[in-house]
Amino acid sequence: MKIAIGNDHAGTELKQQVLRYLEENNHTVINVGTDSDESVDYPDFAHQVGKMVNENETEMGVVICGSGNGVNITVNKYPGVRSALCWTTEITALARQHNNANVIAIPARFVSNTLALEMVKVFFETNFEGGRHSRRVDKIVQS
Repeated sequence: MKIAIGNDHAGTELKQQVLRYLEENNHTVINVGTDSDESVDYPDFAHQVGKMVNENETEMGVVICGSGNGVNITVNKYPGVRSALCWTTEITALARQHNNANVIAIPARFVSNTLALEMVKVFFETNFEGGRHSRRVDKIVQS
Protein backbone atom coordinates (compact mmCIF):
# COMPACT_ATOMS: atom_id res chain seq x y z
CA MET A 1 0.00 0.00 0.00
CA LYS A 2 1.17 3.55 -0.70
CA ILE A 3 1.01 5.74 2.42
CA ALA A 4 1.81 9.43 3.00
CA ILE A 5 3.26 10.40 6.37
CA GLY A 6 3.66 13.91 7.73
CA ASN A 7 4.66 15.37 11.07
CA ASP A 8 5.81 18.47 12.87
CA HIS A 9 8.75 18.78 15.26
CA ALA A 10 6.84 17.07 18.10
CA GLY A 11 6.41 13.94 16.01
CA THR A 12 9.83 13.48 14.41
CA GLU A 13 11.06 10.65 16.63
CA LEU A 14 7.75 8.78 16.45
CA LYS A 15 7.51 9.33 12.69
CA GLN A 16 10.87 7.60 12.20
CA GLN A 17 9.61 4.54 14.08
CA VAL A 18 6.29 4.47 12.21
CA LEU A 19 8.09 4.90 8.89
CA ARG A 20 10.42 1.99 9.69
CA TYR A 21 7.47 -0.21 10.77
CA LEU A 22 5.49 0.52 7.61
CA GLU A 23 8.44 -0.09 5.30
CA GLU A 24 9.30 -3.34 7.12
CA ASN A 25 5.71 -4.42 6.41
CA ASN A 26 6.09 -3.83 2.67
CA HIS A 27 4.32 -0.49 2.39
CA THR A 28 5.61 2.30 0.18
CA VAL A 29 5.84 5.41 2.34
CA ILE A 30 6.15 8.97 1.13
CA ASN A 31 7.66 11.06 3.93
CA VAL A 32 6.56 14.68 3.70
CA GLY A 33 7.22 15.50 7.36
CA THR A 34 10.10 17.25 8.99
CA ASP A 35 13.11 15.20 10.04
CA SER A 36 14.16 17.78 12.61
CA ASP A 37 13.09 18.79 16.09
CA GLU A 38 13.33 22.47 15.12
CA SER A 39 9.97 24.22 15.46
CA VAL A 40 7.86 24.12 12.28
CA ASP A 41 4.23 24.78 11.36
CA TYR A 42 2.19 21.55 11.34
CA PRO A 43 -0.24 22.68 8.57
CA ASP A 44 2.61 22.78 6.05
CA PHE A 45 3.06 19.03 6.40
CA ALA A 46 -0.54 18.02 7.07
CA HIS A 47 -1.72 19.79 3.90
CA GLN A 48 0.69 17.69 1.85
CA VAL A 49 -0.71 14.46 3.31
CA GLY A 50 -4.31 15.65 2.91
CA LYS A 51 -3.72 16.58 -0.73
CA MET A 52 -2.03 13.26 -1.53
CA VAL A 53 -4.83 11.19 0.01
CA ASN A 54 -7.55 13.39 -1.47
CA GLU A 55 -6.08 13.13 -4.98
CA ASN A 56 -5.48 9.36 -4.63
CA GLU A 57 -1.72 9.75 -4.92
CA THR A 58 -1.63 7.56 -1.80
CA GLU A 59 -4.22 5.19 -0.45
CA MET A 60 -3.89 6.27 3.18
CA GLY A 61 -1.99 8.61 5.47
CA VAL A 62 -0.45 9.11 8.88
CA VAL A 63 -0.14 12.53 10.51
CA ILE A 64 1.60 13.26 13.80
CA CYS A 65 1.90 16.35 15.96
CA GLY A 66 1.99 17.07 19.69
CA SER A 67 -1.75 16.80 20.39
CA GLY A 68 -2.79 15.30 17.06
CA ASN A 69 -5.53 17.91 16.82
CA GLY A 70 -3.84 20.41 14.52
CA VAL A 71 -2.87 17.88 11.88
CA ASN A 72 -6.24 16.14 12.17
CA ILE A 73 -8.17 19.38 11.63
CA THR A 74 -5.94 20.29 8.67
CA VAL A 75 -6.20 17.03 6.74
CA ASN A 76 -9.96 16.87 7.32
CA LYS A 77 -10.32 20.04 5.21
CA TYR A 78 -9.94 17.79 2.15
CA PRO A 79 -13.21 16.21 1.01
CA GLY A 80 -11.68 12.80 0.27
CA VAL A 81 -10.03 12.53 3.68
CA ARG A 82 -11.55 10.90 6.74
CA SER A 83 -8.94 11.40 9.43
CA ALA A 84 -9.39 10.04 12.94
CA LEU A 85 -7.56 11.29 16.02
CA CYS A 86 -6.61 8.07 17.80
CA TRP A 87 -5.26 7.52 21.29
CA THR A 88 -6.16 3.85 21.96
CA THR A 89 -6.17 0.73 19.83
CA GLU A 90 -9.95 0.43 20.36
CA ILE A 91 -10.60 3.94 18.99
CA THR A 92 -8.27 3.12 16.10
CA ALA A 93 -10.12 -0.09 15.21
CA LEU A 94 -13.49 1.65 15.33
CA ALA A 95 -12.20 4.48 13.13
CA ARG A 96 -11.46 1.93 10.42
CA GLN A 97 -14.43 -0.41 11.00
CA HIS A 98 -17.18 2.19 11.33
CA ASN A 99 -15.82 5.38 9.74
CA ASN A 100 -13.58 4.00 6.99
CA ALA A 101 -10.88 6.41 8.15
CA ASN A 102 -8.09 6.75 5.61
CA VAL A 103 -5.77 8.87 7.76
CA ILE A 104 -4.71 8.28 11.35
CA ALA A 105 -3.76 11.31 13.45
CA ILE A 106 -1.49 10.52 16.38
CA PRO A 107 -0.87 12.77 19.44
CA ALA A 108 2.88 12.22 19.94
CA ARG A 109 2.97 13.94 23.33
CA PHE A 110 0.12 11.87 24.78
CA VAL A 111 0.76 8.28 23.67
CA SER A 112 3.88 6.19 24.07
CA ASN A 113 5.80 5.17 20.97
CA THR A 114 4.89 1.56 21.74
CA LEU A 115 1.16 2.36 21.83
CA ALA A 116 1.44 4.49 18.70
CA LEU A 117 3.02 1.61 16.80
CA GLU A 118 0.27 -0.72 18.03
CA MET A 119 -2.32 1.78 16.78
CA VAL A 120 -0.62 2.00 13.38
CA LYS A 121 -0.62 -1.80 13.15
CA VAL A 122 -4.34 -1.92 14.00
CA PHE A 123 -5.13 0.92 11.59
CA PHE A 124 -3.54 -0.78 8.61
CA GLU A 125 -4.76 -4.29 9.44
CA THR A 126 -8.42 -3.40 10.16
CA ASN A 127 -10.97 -3.30 7.37
CA PHE A 128 -14.05 -1.15 6.95
CA GLU A 129 -17.17 -3.16 7.87
CA GLY A 130 -19.41 -1.48 5.31
CA GLY A 131 -23.11 -2.29 5.68
CA ARG A 132 -24.97 0.28 7.78
CA HIS A 133 -21.71 2.19 8.20
CA SER A 134 -21.45 2.82 4.44
CA ARG A 135 -24.64 4.89 4.49
CA ARG A 136 -23.28 7.00 7.33
CA VAL A 137 -19.85 7.49 5.77
CA ASP A 138 -21.50 8.54 2.51
CA LYS A 139 -23.27 11.34 4.40
CA ILE A 140 -20.01 12.88 5.65
CA VAL A 141 -19.19 14.77 2.44
CA GLN A 142 -21.77 17.41 1.53
CA SER A 143 -22.12 18.35 -2.12
